Amino acid sequence: MAIAKTGEWRMNAFLDHEDDAALIANPIHSTEFARVLGFTGPLVGGATVWGWSVSAILTTLGGAWLDQGWARFRFRQPVYPGDELRITLSPQNGDAFFLRIANSDGVECVLGEVGLGPNPSLVNFQSPNCMDPAPPPDPRPELRVTPSLVGFSWIPMATDASAETLRTYMQHSHRSEASPFGGKSSLLHPAWLVGRAEALMRHNFNISSSIHTQSEVEFLAASPPGGEVIIGGHCSALYERKGRPFVEFDCLIRGSDGRDLVRMRHTTIFDATAGVS
Repeated sequence: MAIAKTGEWRMNAFLDHEDDAALIANPIHSTEFARVLGFTGPLVGGATVWGWSVSAILTTLGGAWLDQGWARFRFRQPVYPGDELRITLSPQNGDAFFLRIANSDGVECVLGEVGLGPNPSLVNFQSPNCMDPAPPPDPRPELRVTPSLVGFSWIPMATDASAETLRTYMQHSHRSEASPFGGKSSLLHPAWLVGRAEALMRHNFNISSSIHTQSEVEFLAASPPGGEVIIGGHCSALYERKGRPFVEFDCLIRGSDGRDLVRMRHTTIFDATAGVS
């Protein structure tokens, strides 16, 4: 049962990798590249930042959220390593809670909602027409704002979901192995699953840098680590806003036992340098 009162949690932001643009798939998370784009430091990954709220969500909504819950969140301002973050969950109508992640200056970095049951924003979710993983195209094409690319499913990919992968992820991104994401009865972390969307985009296209802006997520089944998970996607929109190219795609994640684990709609700026002089 949901806790019907506002809760607050605090933590300090950190990078989950070495600050070296040459070693990072998305260099926006490095000081060198981020400063070229006008940021004061490396951006902490969006899925990582949102993932720091998961323990608060579980405290508020309970473990049922992991296999019959939803989340929507958008990134309003960057989070930098060393930022002191205040995470709050405030009750809304029904079982929904308003999520706010702000820094020590009171700047709202992440806003969203979480709740139990189906995600009301995914009623038009488009499942990919294939979930058989295949190698990426060779060479991978550039993603462009081209209407002809909308409405097509992408090449699905398989990714390692072993206990060792989860352990490494928890150590680097959360500096914790607390239950239910550590120990013998561990489960795949929701933020690790959300992060597979960007990996799928890079499986299909040559992406130099990107900035995750928004996600709509529905969790269908909690899953322990083991084997591989399959990720498929369907492109629903490509457009420009303020000179920057955006892509929206629906993403389905399927476990090694054939169960569907997650449905989500992922939105990202797929060329972080666009519009930067």
